[in-house]
Amino acid sequence: MERTVGTVSRGIRAPIIREGDDLVSIVCESVLAASKAEGFEICDRDIIAVTEAVVARAQGNYATVDNIAEDVKNKLGGGHIGVIFPITSRNRFAICLRGIARGAKKVTLMLSYPSDEVGNHLIDLDTLDASGVNPYSDVLSLEKYREIFGENKHTFTGVDYVDYYASLIREEGAEAEVIFANNAKVILDYTKDVLACDIHTRARTKRILKAAGGNRVCTLDDIMNAPIGDSGFNEEYGLLGSNKATEETVKLFPRDCQPFVDAINAYMMEKTGKNVEAMVYGDGAFKDPVGKIWELADPIVSPAFTPGLNGTPNEVKLKYLADNNFAHLSGDELKAAISEYIKAKGDNLVGSMESQGTTPRRLTDLIGSLCDLTSGSGDKGTPIVFVQGYFDNYAK
Repeated sequence: MERTVGTVSRGIRAPIIREGDDLVSIVCESVLAASKAEGFEICDRDIIAVTEAVVARAQGNYATVDNIAEDVKNKLGGGHIGVIFPITSRNRFAICLRGIARGAKKVTLMLSYPSDEVGNHLIDLDTLDASGVNPYSDVLSLEKYREIFGENKHTFTGVDYVDYYASLIREEGAEAEVIFANNAKVILDYTKDVLACDIHTRARTKRILKAAGGNRVCTLDDIMNAPIGDSGFNEEYGLLGSNKATEETVKLFPRDCQPFVDAINAYMMEKTGKNVEAMVYGDGAFKDPVGKIWELADPIVSPAFTPGLNGTPNEVKLKYLADNNFAHLSGDELKAAISEYIKAKGDNLVGSMESQGTTPRRLTDLIGSLCDLTSGSGDKGTPIVFVQGYFDNYAK
């Protein structure tokens, strides 16, 4: 019988994960139970994806505000620190900022404008255009910002992050100074000890600051990249990818994820005889068209995945074939011609006209985005996503 369904993504319910749980067993048995209950068959090259949050929770990979403060003080001196280019997020950065401020006497907070790195706007673009301010060159004090732009609350959260972040710094006993600029070197007019908090541009920012005379210059992946006492840590990403756990703790991005995904693959092979791919995923890589927010606040979509998920799609565009190569055909003849074309396609379609319009992104970024949208970020209770048919095509 001909298949009538392509890719299917299922959110899989699982128990609430606690530190020390055997997550490999929980994940695999949850998928197997869902397969039995829902009547779907597990096949080769199906994908089990697990959200990074439960992996980190099972690992107990947490740090306290005091841990962050100690590490910041050790690495940046504990005096006057410049904190530049943070994203505006209660979940992602506010608790980190508490720790940073607790490890300093004064914080000069330099915010990028009109938006942060992931698209949270401090200033409406039309308002910025009308103001005559040049965001590429103009440095604004807090007073000048308020004079020109007033109070600006986040589109979705209703928070004035300028006031919120300044208040957090003062609550931790540090002096707070707020400026607005997009040139990293501006912060060196205030202090030579700088913590660059941007995510995807951090290496460039650090390089610019060091070349311009920065003294102690760190990025967020330099903080909590080794344990402080018995704390968690992430040797590669530090505070990047962390989330608020409580008012005094953050959950860090998980570490040592490759053995975890390999163990899922081995477990499913033993139980089903099928080669099931596995990956850990965080934020998807997509942009909200209303709030203009780019979702990817994690340093990477997938920190670990089995080898079958490496690479990029190698696909042809069906509508291009239908409108060009086989425009003279229709019905069963068209279907047969396209199927044969797909079966005969080469292993590398980069640059071919037949592949134009296909998505030129890594498989893990595409699949991770699909999984992030499937699992959601709230109370769905599906930290596991089971994807079937992703590698199928029209010819199969």
